[in-house]
Amino acid sequence: MIRQRYQSIIIQSICSLLIPFIQLFAIYVILHGHYGPGGGFQGGVLLAVSVLLQRLYLGKEVAYQKFPPKLALALGAVGMLIFGLAGIVPMAFGGSFLDYAYLPLPGVSGAELRYLGILIVELGIGLAVFGTLVLIFDNFIGGRW
Repeated sequence: MIRQRYQSIIIQSICSLLIPFIQLFAIYVILHGHYGPGGGFQGGVLLAVSVLLQRLYLGKEVAYQKFPPKLALALGAVGMLIFGLAGIVPMAFGGSFLDYAYLPLPGVSGAELRYLGILIVELGIGLAVFGTLVLIFDNFIGGRW
């Protein structure tokens, strides 16, 4: 189990430098995944990797203070809620499940509406994958939170 900080100054320094760049790239992948390669799943995995890297080199106590497991649970649930609502709301307005043309976004129509609908779904998937992977890791290492 990972209970204490990894004692290599080289590992700590490199991880501290890499984590912000991993997170920035993850956000890029999520936000640009609706019209290019990548998307919510890949970006969510990258975000989770950045937090898991912290968990590995900082130790349990410090890492849980920086990013508590309950926050991962909340973000995973919010991501699923966003995805679910993006799928169900169009059904209430006469469309099918995930039919972005029926999203009730004022002032937006046509291709822009589909574009925003896909972006909303990608954000939801990214958050759900991120929170879920962090929780799975925390359960594997025996985290009691």
